[in-house]
Amino acid sequence: MITPLEQFEIITLIPLYLAGFDISFTNAALWMCIVAGVVAIVLTWGAASQSLVPTRMQSLAELSYGFVHDMVVSATGEEGLQFFPFVFTLFMFVFFANLIGLMPPIFFHPFTVTSHIVVTFALAAFVFLAVLFVGFRRHGLHFLKLFAPNVPIVMLILLIPIEIISFLSRPISHSVRLFANMLAGHTMLNVFGSFVVGLGAAGGLLSGLSILPMFGIVAVAALEFLIAFLQAYVFAILTCIYLNDALHLHKH
Repeated sequence: MITPLEQFEIITLIPLYLAGFDISFTNAALWMCIVAGVVAIVLTWGAASQSLVPTRMQSLAELSYGFVHDMVVSATGEEGLQFFPFVFTLFMFVFFANLIGLMPPIFFHPFTVTSHIVVTFALAAFVFLAVLFVGFRRHGLHFLKLFAPNVPIVMLILLIPIEIISFLSRPISHSVRLFANMLAGHTMLNVFGSFVVGLGAAGGLLSGLSILPMFGIVAVAALEFLIAFLQAYVFAILTCIYLNDALHLHKH
C-alpha cells in the first residue's frame, strides 16, 4: 500500500562502503547535487548578462543578491557582510531545494531534500559550529559572556543554565522548523492527491466530488510556494542573528 510518507524514502543508487561505513550515493545526494547545479546555473546565467534592461535571469540574480545583502546588513550590520557569501549560499540552496521539491512528477519524481532532518540538521550544525568559531576567534573566552546576562549575581545561578541549554538547542530548533514544514506540506499534498484519485476511480456521484480535494491541492500548493520562500528566509535570518551574537555578544 502506498503511503504519503513513501515519497521521502531514501533509495541507494550507488552502493559505497568505506571502513565499514555506508557512504552510498542515494537519491537524496543526487537531488542535492541537482539543487546545487541549478543554483549555480541560474546565478551564472544571471550574472553573465550586463544589459541595462535586465533579463529575467539577471533580475532574479540581482534581486536575490540585494535581498540577502539587505538581510545581512539589517541583522548584523556592515561588519556582518564578511559572512554574506555563507548566508547567500544557505538561502539559495534551501530556497531552490524547497522549490524543486514542489515540481509536479511528470517526467520524474522530484525529491525534497529539506524534508529530511539529517539534511537540515547538517546545515544547522554547520551554522552552529561557524558561530562558535567566529565567537571564540573574535572574543576568546569573553564569548562565554553570552551566557551571563547583565542581571544580579543571584539570578545568574538560574539564568546561566537556561542560556546554555537555549544556545545548545539552536541546531535542533533551527533544523526542525524547516524539516517539519516541508514534511507536513508535502504529506498534505499527497493526501489530497490520493483523495482525488480515489474519488475519481469510484465513479458515479463520488467522481464529481473529486473536485473538492482538487481545490485543496491548488490551495495547499500555492501556500507551499510561499512557505518555500519563508522557510529559506527564516533559516537565513536566524543564521544572521546567531552570527550577530558571535560578533557583538548582543542578546535578542
